[in-house]
Amino acid sequence: MKKAKRKATNPLFPIKVEKLKQTLEDQFENSTDLSFTIFENAGQKLAVFYLSYQVNSERIENTLLKTLLESQKEWTVESVLNEVPLNTGQKMDKLEELLTNLINGHVFVYIEGEKQVVSYLMLNIEQRSLTKAETESVVIGPQVAFTESLVTNLNILRWRMRSKDLVFEKIMLGKRTPKEARLIYLKSVANETDVNTMRQRLQDLEVDEVEDANVLMQYVEDSSLTIFPQFYSTELPDRASYAINKGRVGVIVENSPAAILAPTTFFSFFESTEDLYMRWNAGSFLRVLRFISMFISVMLTPMYVAAVTFHYELIPTQLLISIGQSRANVPFPPIFEALLLELLIELLREAGARLPTKVGQTIGIVGGVVVGTAAVQAGITSNILIIFITISALASFTAPSYLMGTSIRVLRFPMIILAGILGIMGIVFGISFLIIHLLRLTSLGRPYLTPIYPFRMVDLNKVLIRFPQQFQGKRFLSFRPKDRVRFNKKKANEKKDIDE
Repeated sequence: MKKAKRKATNPLFPIKVEKLKQTLEDQFENSTDLSFTIFENAGQKLAVFYLSYQVNSERIENTLLKTLLESQKEWTVESVLNEVPLNTGQKMDKLEELLTNLINGHVFVYIEGEKQVVSYLMLNIEQRSLTKAETESVVIGPQVAFTESLVTNLNILRWRMRSKDLVFEKIMLGKRTPKEARLIYLKSVANETDVNTMRQRLQDLEVDEVEDANVLMQYVEDSSLTIFPQFYSTELPDRASYAINKGRVGVIVENSPAAILAPTTFFSFFESTEDLYMRWNAGSFLRVLRFISMFISVMLTPMYVAAVTFHYELIPTQLLISIGQSRANVPFPPIFEALLLELLIELLREAGARLPTKVGQTIGIVGGVVVGTAAVQAGITSNILIIFITISALASFTAPSYLMGTSIRVLRFPMIILAGILGIMGIVFGISFLIIHLLRLTSLGRPYLTPIYPFRMVDLNKVLIRFPQQFQGKRFLSFRPKDRVRFNKKKANEKKDIDE
């Protein structure tokens, strides 16, 4: 074992140019995109090799090859580094390092007989232009979203956060298909324990490849069995910069248009960046509305099923008469009726999301109206239940986080089943289980329900409602940031006369 490891780290050079070409062709299984060109000058052999689809060929011709072929000096590693007008030149002599950089868009220059090879980064980056976010639409505030280009995403964050304390720590993920990731945090604010924990989880990850930031999030989160997301995934650079400024840790991955934010709380998934850009009382109202919507989405249909099945005494007389009339021709029990309609809503939502935009909107509207009307006329379901199902579905879409909204929609199904089997006791049992489960969850080692549990009065003005900015002089203290103070609260509250 030790001999094999020592052999793998031995330098590859010096080596004959023809032997080097054969070695690379064997490594890439004679891939057609491997370009290997040999030049001769005064008895010297020089090889230039790269993956043609990964590099900027025009830049190679005009900058690298033109300089090398017009040079009157003897070719050496030092002369190449000194004469080629590129500042990305570096030396290397290990085969594994060479192969990794070759895949990542490096161009290599090897002079036969030398003990090192020279590489230049000339990656040809294919990227889409900056657009609006698809999964996190906002009305007020910045509209730009992350793209699949890691360089572009880093530039956006650096442009938004012009601080010398901002750290972009490079970490490679995946053994078979390596991808570059960046651990992002403010050195003077972020808690060192959170940074070290996230760094360790990323470095200890043993997988062949990481397809996307959302896949990475599932690998490194605290619990993989829960339905609730423990890290926040966002497409919005302003949300990422806002969280990092508050002391949280961010992770972005190459080829992924999303950033991971941690640690986070259950309440963070109901906060929107729009809450910051509007008046504090309007922002607080919308935030409370989202919490109420979550409760309605999870509880409204199960309460209907429990009341109609077991607890008629809970329903007012006039409403009970209407429900009885609407259900007179329905042959199914309420639990089956509710599950059928909930499944229908999910089918329409999924079909609308997967079809092209214009067709998807048509399917969602026409399908809901036509199928709902036909179901009532056929006596399969009651019109009152359709109203409750529609309200529950609308309430679930108010969550700013798509992942949390999906979790809430899934929770309705077990709650309906419990309500149809045990009535109110089933709903109480389900709520109790959810609360116990949430109390046990953590995000990067931090309690998921903070600041409710453990209770911290000082942080309540940052989660349930939003107070005016002058009353938010401190950061979220439950996550123990290094710098607890955002600004001097006394100076912010001072009212100075305009003539002073």
